[in-house]
Amino acid sequence: MKEGKMIAMLLAGGQGSRLKLLTKDVAKPAVPFGGKYRIIDFPLSNCSNSGIFDVGILTQYKPYHLNSHIGIGSSWDLDRRTGGVRVLPPYTNEQGGRWYKGTANAIYENISFIDELSPEFVLILSGDHIYKMDYSIMLEYHRNKKADVTISVVEVPWEEASRFGLMHVNPDMSVIEFEEKPKKPKSNLASMGIYIFDWKALRRYLIADEKDPNSGNDFGHDIIPKMMNDGKKLFAYQFEGYWKDVGTIKSYWESNMDLLADSNTLDLYDRNWKIYSKNRHLPPHYVSKDASVVNSLINEGCRIEGSLYNTVLFNEIMVGKNAQVVNSVVLSGAVIEEGAEVYNAVVMEDVVIKAGTKIGTKDDTVVYLVSKNKIIES
Repeated sequence: MKEGKMIAMLLAGGQGSRLKLLTKDVAKPAVPFGGKYRIIDFPLSNCSNSGIFDVGILTQYKPYHLNSHIGIGSSWDLDRRTGGVRVLPPYTNEQGGRWYKGTANAIYENISFIDELSPEFVLILSGDHIYKMDYSIMLEYHRNKKADVTISVVEVPWEEASRFGLMHVNPDMSVIEFEEKPKKPKSNLASMGIYIFDWKALRRYLIADEKDPNSGNDFGHDIIPKMMNDGKKLFAYQFEGYWKDVGTIKSYWESNMDLLADSNTLDLYDRNWKIYSKNRHLPPHYVSKDASVVNSLINEGCRIEGSLYNTVLFNEIMVGKNAQVVNSVVLSGAVIEEGAEVYNAVVMEDVVIKAGTKIGTKDDTVVYLVSKNKIIES
C-alpha cells in the first residue's frame, strides 16, 4: 500500500433512460454538454486538476462513443507511462461473461486492478454529473476526520429531495442515517455519488457483499448501510459549488441554460480550473452582417445568418436567414433553415428543421426534444 495515494474509479456505464433519445446510441456520460464538452469531461478534468492521475473508467452501456472520446486520455493529461486512464469494461471469467450487477459489483470486479496500484484511498465517482470540484480538499477532510468513508453531499431543493440518497448528520457532519430516495424526505443533504474510502476497509466489504445473495451490490443500497450498521466512521463533506444531475431532458436543458444565466456559478472561463475535452480542430464560427446573436454560446464551425437568443450551439451548425432560435440547445451538425422558429428546445445531432417550421412559442414552459423523426415534449 502506498501511503497517502488516492486513485479514482469513475462509474461511466449508465444508460440514462430518462434522457430518452439523447442516450439511444451513447452512454449518459458521453452526452454532449455546454457547446463543446461531454458530461464525462467534468469528472475527468476534476481528477486532472486535483492531481489524480490514476483513473479507472468503468464502462458498460453502448461504450463506443465514450471510448472514442476518452482515447488514451491525452485531452486530460492522463496519457502517462505510469498511471493514467484505463477503460475497464465487463469481462469474461470462468463463469462466463456478465454485466456489472451494480456500482459496488463494478468495483469488486476490478479489485485486482486496484490492488496492482496499491492505493491507501479510493475515490468513487459518477460519470454523469456537471460540477467542478477539488478532490484533494475532500481527501484532506477525510484524513482529518479519520473517516472510513466520506460522502460528498450538496443541498438540493426540498421538492427534489426524494430523487436522491439523503444524509442525516450530526453538527460535526458525522452521518447518523442514510435514506435512499425516500418518499418523505427528512433531509435535503443529497449524496453526490462521490465517495472516498480507505481501500483496505472497502475491499473487505466488497468481498463480503459479493457473497451475500440478498445484496443489490450497490453502494447506496448495500455497502454504505452495512458500514453504518458496523459502526464505521462515516462523514459527510458538504460541497458548496454548482452541481447538477442531468437525469431528465428538462434538467439537461436547464443545466445548459444555467451557463447563460447572470447567476451562473459554473465558470467555464476559469484559467485555474479548466474543463478539458477532445478537440475536433474545426474552423472558427461565422456570424453574417445580418445576423443577431444575444447571450449565446457558439462553438466552432457554425454559420449564423439568423437570430440567436439565450442559446447554446455545438459545432458545425447552420442557422439560416430570418431563422430564430431562442432558449435552446442545438447539437452538432443541425441545420435550422430559413425562416424557421425554435423555442425552448433541445435539437439533436444532424437534425434539419425545414424552412418556415415553428417549434414552441416564446412563452412556452414545455421543453421540446427534437429528433429526425419526432418531437417529444418534456
